[in-house]
Parts: sequence; structure tokens; C-alpha cells
Amino acid sequence: MTGAEPGSERRRAEIAEGIAAVRGRIADACAAAGRDEREITLIAVTKTFPASDVRLLAGLGLTEVGENRDQEARPKAAECADLPLTWHFVGRLQTNKARAVAGYADVVHSVDRSRLVAALSDAAVRAGRTLRCLVQVSLDEPAEERGRGGVLPADAPGLADEIAGAPGLVLGGVMAVAPLGADPLPAFTRLAGTAAEIRRNHPDARIVSAGMSGDLEQAIACGATHLRVGTALLGGRRAIVR
Repeated sequence: MTGAEPGSERRRAEIAEGIAAVRGRIADACAAAGRDEREITLIAVTKTFPASDVRLLAGLGLTEVGENRDQEARPKAAECADLPLTWHFVGRLQTNKARAVAGYADVVHSVDRSRLVAALSDAAVRAGRTLRCLVQVSLDEPAEERGRGGVLPADAPGLADEIAGAPGLVLGGVMAVAPLGADPLPAFTRLAGTAAEIRRNHPDARIVSAGMSGDLEQAIACGATHLRVGTALLGGRRAIVR
């Protein structure tokens, strides 16, 4: 590329290799599950990586970008505002950050309480935007270990109703993280059941956001539609974002 910074071509090649490897895994998992690859949306989680990597991803055709911290996501989204990106906020979200996140995020994956629904609704209306929101479901057992956020599966349909009825919000579906140190397959199977229950009243809430670098195959086997992949695409996390 003309005017490219030193190392940018090498970094582009690294990212291209990561995308090819992940897409190969997706293809194999879809074939094993009897699913169409076109059902899967790959989200590049770029936390700790610079905006220059987001630009390289976009140039390679990957325009779904995930972030989990507002203080990192907001300036990165501003720096990449000229690109045709869809921004996914995938981390735990404090209510006092709702207005900031509503300014750039297109999809919020981590809605896990009524107060956050209200805050996001107010923020979306103020910003004149529509946010697609997912119910974050906790798959951790016992419930005391739910340190990463999420509602219990039994409470997810009620929260889904709240999102669907909130101004400025659209119910997209569900999101979950597999329990640490456990087989993800049973957990993702439970998530699929919760997603199906929500779709009975909200048939358009078809997103099932599940699966990351280490468990995307199991997520696809259980019906995931959106994968949140970081290290398999971009390499090990960096300590500093430039």
C-alpha cells in the first residue's frame, strides 16, 4: 500500500491468515452441524488492539467489530467513523455508560437487568438512534458464580419483553459466555433452549451470540448465529492500545 506504515503489510498478512483460519473452522463446523455458513456472522473483538487493526480488518472484508470497554471503544469508533462498520458492545455495561455507548454501538450484547434497559432506551431516544439489544444469559452454575453478568435463563424471557417494549430498542436475541473450565456444549444447549423460548413471543429475535476463539465449534453445533472472536483472528492481547 502506498504510504503504509512500516510493518503494516506484515500485520495485514497476519490478520488475513487469522481470518482464513477462523473461516475454515466455521466452514468445518457448519458442515458437521448441517448448517449454512451464511447463517454465521463473525464479529472481530478488537479490545486492546489499535484502530489500525480495525482498518485492516475492514479492508479484508470483516466489518463487524466488537468491543467490551467504552473508554476504549468510543475513541476507536470515532477514529474509524469513515468505515462501513457495525459496532457490537459485548462487555458488561454500567448504566452510567449507557448514553456514551448508545452514541456509537449498533448492537449491545450484554443487557442483563431492567435498569440497563431503561438507561439504554433513554440514551437511544436522546441520540435519535435505534439499538439492537441482546439478553445476556448466565450459563454459570451454581448461580453464585455468575460474576460475568447475565440473567438466569428463567428470567430471560421477562427481560426480553422489557427490551421489546422499550422506545429506541429492538430485541435482537440472546448472548452468553460459556462457563469457565467446563464443557461448553451443555451450556450452549441450554442457551439454545432459552433462545427458542424467547422466539415464541418474539419471532424476529433470532440472534444467538455465543462462541469465541476456543469454543466456536460447539457454539455453531448449538445454533449460534454470531461468534465473538478475538485472539484467533488478531493474536494475543496487547497491553497498550495506540
